[in-house]
Amino acid sequence: MKITDNFLDKETFKSIQNLILNDTFDWYYAKAVTSEKLIRNEFQFIHIFYQFGKPRKSYCVIEPIIQKINLFSLVRAKANLLTITPKIKQFDFHTDFDDKENLTTAILYLNTCNGYTIFKDGTKVESFANRFVEFDSKLEHTGTTCTDENVRVVINFNYFKL
Repeated sequence: MKITDNFLDKETFKSIQNLILNDTFDWYYAKAVTSEKLIRNEFQFIHIFYQFGKPRKSYCVIEPIIQKINLFSLVRAKANLLTITPKIKQFDFHTDFDDKENLTTAILYLNTCNGYTIFKDGTKVESFANRFVEFDSKLEHTGTTCTDENVRVVINFNYFKL
């Protein structure tokens, strides 16, 4: 696992952050967070930038991030938005793709809050704006909500490295 703070230069990060956290950015309701199983009060909003060889119109927003990641082939890039909850809610552990060997997962945190990413081995990565964490996609992990901001927003990447 590799954690990099201040992953992007301040100007580039602020530009991406302002676009995605803007009131006019398109978010889509996802009725489950980590699996297809429906659990009351477990939902998120997502925005897919790229999936399985198909860039979406908004792909240009994440191009500066893609250029900085040492990758061979992108599989998926999507933003996840979780809303504030009275207590931090931790979701089920999961891997993003079960059927892909040598896949890397990375998360870019768009805002600072008391939510976090936690791994099955107990490693916790706190949500700090412009923090980038990269890890083997086989590592089971999960995210949480937050209680100190209205939203917790990350961009999740899955890719093959060079």
